[in-house]
Order: sequence, then structure tokens, then C-alpha cells
Amino acid sequence: MENNEQNFQPKTWVSFVIMAFLVAAMCSAIFLTGQQLHITMLTCMGFCILMLVLTGCPYSKIEEAIISSGNLTIPTLIILYTIGAVMGSWIASGTVPMIIYWGLKLINPGLFLATACIACMITSLATGSSWSTIGTVGVALMGVGMGLDMNPAMTAGAIVSGAAFGDKMSPMSDTTNVAPAVAGADLFDHIKAMLTTGGPAIVIALVGFTVLGFSHSGDANSETIAQILESLESIFQLNLTTLIPVILVLVLAIKKFPAFPTLLISALVAAALAILVQGQSIPGIMSIMENGFVSDTGFYDIDKLLSRGGMFSMHYTASLTVIVMAFGGILEKCGVLDEILSKMRGLTRTVGTMVATTVVIEILLNLVTASQYMTIILGGKLMMPVYKEKDMLPQCLSRTLEDSGTVTSLLIPWNLCGAFASAALGVGCFTYLPFALFNWICPLIAVVWGFLGLFQWKTGQKPSKKTYRPVDSEAPVSK
Repeated sequence: MENNEQNFQPKTWVSFVIMAFLVAAMCSAIFLTGQQLHITMLTCMGFCILMLVLTGCPYSKIEEAIISSGNLTIPTLIILYTIGAVMGSWIASGTVPMIIYWGLKLINPGLFLATACIACMITSLATGSSWSTIGTVGVALMGVGMGLDMNPAMTAGAIVSGAAFGDKMSPMSDTTNVAPAVAGADLFDHIKAMLTTGGPAIVIALVGFTVLGFSHSGDANSETIAQILESLESIFQLNLTTLIPVILVLVLAIKKFPAFPTLLISALVAAALAILVQGQSIPGIMSIMENGFVSDTGFYDIDKLLSRGGMFSMHYTASLTVIVMAFGGILEKCGVLDEILSKMRGLTRTVGTMVATTVVIEILLNLVTASQYMTIILGGKLMMPVYKEKDMLPQCLSRTLEDSGTVTSLLIPWNLCGAFASAALGVGCFTYLPFALFNWICPLIAVVWGFLGLFQWKTGQKPSKKTYRPVDSEAPVSK
């Protein structure tokens, strides 16, 4: 019985029917009926299980797949709920209001979008986490953008772009370590390789944000800004001590502390500041970290911005996380993804089509697994034999996995990254997608470089700490 379970492989038509149902259901929910993603995803998972069982898959194998998904799910949930507590404590301590206050005072409206992108780049590079950046500095920058009367979708796009680039280039980022590990590349060779695609993409994005900023900066109302500043001053003690949580996160990140203890320490320090500086009681700050901060300035926009955070605010994203990770585990462990992806490897005759196929596969995996980690791991495992066959350096594969898998995850509403970003920033994924310039320019550059043959290194063409074959050996090279 156990041997049959291990040998089960779904028929090709079954795998494609499951995927077609998923895509159709998601498109219907988002564009036509407006259904909740949770129910839609549960329905898709139920349809998948039904099709697998009816075609011979033992249900015990499906249960095993769901249980195995917990290895990725539990750490993700802990980080999510911790970020919720951080958001609440950072607002109550005055950290977020302080950033908003001085952002409105100092930032040139025309340069705001580019400045926001750069600020998130630096924070994400230091912390190694786009989620932490979006949930803290990103939330504050949304407030600055609101005060400058900037289109929220543009502000969110700049935040997401900067956070994605910094996360992608940080040696402390999970994905930046997972991608070279899967591809068999050296970490720092991988980061250097990513500069060839991510570098031009972020430069183009910053130019675009500068143009957008100056073309939409004429509507900033000085009276509105003055009202926001006055409201913030009336309810918060704004001084340099409120920036301690930000400084602490950066210092701990430089010291290479893991994400969870870094966020937890920052939340507790912010809670202490809320008590000592802002006059919150201990039960009060505990309630805020659990339920979120409630602003009551009488100024609608600032109240809407600051009334957020708390662990409970993450329930939507956390519950979606449980569902999509379980579904993704079924698709992976029961062979549905392998069956589909194996049919796409034939589209890799040249280096250009190989890179393009990798990008397409990564985007499709982000759509169906809803997890950038699973996307990178599955895509890397599938495409590595092709890169080996063409005698490519491992960092060519690891770079392409990040160029497409990491950055596009923030653009998909039901992907864990997209769901978190839209919930934290209060702007839907498809709303900020056109303005998340880096996130869609980067995979395009990867494809263009592939077809032009630029930065597509074969073994021996460039010094590399790791290769798929010894450099001094001869091996046939596919063109």
C-alpha cells in the first residue's frame, strides 16, 4: 500500500484540469463576482482532492501532503502575527507618527515617490525582509503620501518596489539564501549576478517614480498638511526617542539577528516607549499590540491611517496562508505540479527560451502555490537539469529564480506576499501593480538579457565559487 502511494502520479489531463479550474475560479472571484479568496481557494482545494481521489490517489497521501506543508506554514504565521504586534506598538510609541511628521516636513513632494522607494530599499536591505519593511516604514510612508495628496496606489507601488529590491539584494533575506541553495550557487556570486538585472530595473523604476512624482505633486495642500502635523502633535510626544525601534531593527539586522527575534525585540521596546513617553498603560499597550491602535484625532484621513496594526489584524492573511500552503502542499506532493512543469521543459532549446521559460514557470508557480518559497524551490529543481545541460553557471539559474519568483509574488492578491502587502498598505495588489515598476520591469529585463545573450555565463567564462562541472574538464555545451 505504501509503495502504491509513493508511486502515484496523476495523469496529465487531470493536472491540467485542476490548474484550469484554479485559474478560472480565481479570475472569476477577483474580476467578476468579488468572492472572498478564502472560500474560492477552499473550493479549488476541494476540487483538486476530488479529482485526485477519483483517479486513484490514496487519501492518506493527500493528508500527508497537508501535514508536510506545516513546516513552512508555522514559521510564516509567527512572523505575520509578530509584524501585526510591531505595527500596533510602533504607532502607539510614536515611531510611525514621527516618521510621518518629519516626512511631511522635509520631503519634496515631487521627489516623494523616489524617496519612498529608496527608504524601503535601504530598510529592506538592512533587515532582509520586505514584509517587515512594508509593515513598518511602508505604513508610515503611506501616511506621508496621504498628506502630500499622492495617489495611494503610486505610493504603495514605490514602497513595494523598494522593499522587493532590498529584500532581493540582502544576504540576510530568506529568498536570497534559498535561491542559490536550490540552484547550487554561491550566495555572493548570486547577489553579484542579480545586480545585472535588478540594477537596471531599479534605476528605471527610480526614474519612473521621479517622473510620476513631479507630474502628480501639484495637488499637495499646505493647509491639509498643517492639519495633519497639528493632529500628530496633539496626541503624540514626538521626539528622537520614538525612533529607537527603527534604529534597533537596523542594528540587529546588521548584527545578523534572525527576523523573528528582531521584530519581537523591536515590538517590546516600542511598547516600553508607548508607556514611558506616550503615557499608555501596560494593559493599554497589550491591547493595542493584540487588537491594533485606534486613532481619534477627528481628522478622517489620519485616523484611517493610524487605526491599524495588532495581531488580530493579521487574521485575514494568516487564515489565507493556512489554506494556500495546504493546497500548495497537495499540488507538490501529489505530483500535479511536476506533471505540468515537465511538459514545459521542451521550450528550452536556446538560452533565451530557457530564461523565458524559467520566468514563466516561476510566475505560474506563484499563481498556483501562493508561496514564493515553494515557487523558488520547485522551479529551481525543475530547471536545474536544463541549466546543467547548457553548461551555465549556477548563479544564472538562481538569479532568474529571484528575478521572477521573488518579485512577482507581491503582485498576486492570493499569494502570501501580495495578501500581506495589500492588507498592510490598504491598497489592493491589482491597484498598485501598474506602479510597482521594479516588480514587473525586473523579469522583463531578465528575459531580454536572455535573448540578447547578455550576462548568461557558461562554465569557465567567469570566476565562480561553484560550478555544475569542474572548470578544467571538457563537456559538450548545448547552444
